[in-house]
Amino acid sequence: MWADNEQRAPRGDESGGGLRRRATIHDVARLAGVSRQTVSRAVNDKGEIDPATKERVLEAARMLDYRPSRFARGLVRKGTVTAGLVIPDLMNPFFPEVAAGVLEAAEQRGWQVVVWDIRTDDGREREALDVLSHQADAVVGYFKNDDDVLARHLGGMPLVLLERGPQQTRFAAVGIDAAAGLEQGIAHLVRTGHRRIGMLDGDRLDAPGPRREAFLAEARRHRLPVDGSWVVKCPEHSVAGGEAGMERLLAARPEVTAVFGFNDLIAIGAIRTARRHGRQVPGDLAVMGFDGLSLGELVEPALTTLHLDKRRLGRLAVEQVARLRAGEEPLTGADAWVIPELVVRTSA
Repeated sequence: MWADNEQRAPRGDESGGGLRRRATIHDVARLAGVSRQTVSRAVNDKGEIDPATKERVLEAARMLDYRPSRFARGLVRKGTVTAGLVIPDLMNPFFPEVAAGVLEAAEQRGWQVVVWDIRTDDGREREALDVLSHQADAVVGYFKNDDDVLARHLGGMPLVLLERGPQQTRFAAVGIDAAAGLEQGIAHLVRTGHRRIGMLDGDRLDAPGPRREAFLAEARRHRLPVDGSWVVKCPEHSVAGGEAGMERLLAARPEVTAVFGFNDLIAIGAIRTARRHGRQVPGDLAVMGFDGLSLGELVEPALTTLHLDKRRLGRLAVEQVARLRAGEEPLTGADAWVIPELVVRTSA
């Protein structure tokens, strides 16, 4: 049920946090020229209201994109904060670790967390946005939609984007410093004698993502004979995706002696394909991942990787939410980034 004591969301600086004031029941009543009680009756589909008046109220609510708060509808105890966490794929072991960081930090604050697995589906992403705009007080997550779309769906609700750097969005964010990670990773491969280095890219966007850009920038810096033709896209962020991508890379660039995988799963798939082609890892082909999954320690050879503190990523996201709710500026600069650390094992 919707009630007539709708809460106001705080005003924010649209250039810094992307926030704008959400419409309230007072705004709808003023636009429709009725009382708050009449608005409550209209949106709750009560019978004791003139049909023409009801239609005028509903039209005003649509024009203002009125979204009643959970407190107004009596869905939670007063004072309880519910954060929505949107994850692209819970079958990928990277994301449960990020979620664990969010859950731990939220629990310390007495908050609840609702987790949405959108399964990398655009329709489920939009559904998550629509539902969480009514059921949560803030949203944290991975989104493919741009800032304008997110703002239309979530209005003034605090939003923190994961793996978009603070310079890549007007919303609060927690980024991964791919450039710092690739600087370490490519330098290690070059030190061990590799110059023909390929990449299995998992970015699903048409434009080059941060990891691919960083890879190519490091290749240029080390004057490697490597360009975009040494990069193969792997739409599936999985071992199977890495296997298929490595097949294409070997066909296009059989001279490759090292490969960097967008994530650890893709890198493990590359090792499997290399072995099927009779290549020894790391003797004939060095393989490096990105993420630092525990799984990388269990494969043979153990995976060299750029390790991320995934729980810290989640904890930082909750800290950003807390700042936004308190009316403070979100973390920026180095404080809003997680820097990968090179972990050398036996695959490279």
